[in-house]
Amino acid sequence: MQSRMATYFRIEQAEALLKEVEEAVRQAIQLKQFYVEAEAILRQETQRILVSGGALVDVGRLQAERSRRDTCARKLNEAIERIHSFGCELKDLDLGLIDFRTLYQGREVYLCWKLGEPKIEYWHGLEEGFRGRKKIDEKFLKEHRGSLPM
Repeated sequence: MQSRMATYFRIEQAEALLKEVEEAVRQAIQLKQFYVEAEAILRQETQRILVSGGALVDVGRLQAERSRRDTCARKLNEAIERIHSFGCELKDLDLGLIDFRTLYQGREVYLCWKLGEPKIEYWHGLEEGFRGRKKIDEKFLKEHRGSLPM
């Protein structure tokens, strides 16, 4: 994986991306669901074939499900790449948890947003994770910095 310089966001910059990020996260969640469904069907069919000793194999159905699964996997990877292309980090697809790096009090921290939240209201340290979220207050708003031009 190629290393690149981190992008640091001011809260206004991160919130300006939320509509597009939300759309990409919802798409990725749906694609993951389709992938899981296709994978479950393939496992069930494989088990059925093993139990029946290989009799009555519907090759066309198996090929269609493999194709659907593989297409979903490719599109899911593309959706995740799109999320990352905004400069944010996908932390948990099931929760729709997204972090945007920012600088606060001389250190890197995350602006934290979860699918369904109307705006970014929380932040946490890089090692704290979702459980360490703190409400953004006036002090944070005044002191956090980004690296992108306003």
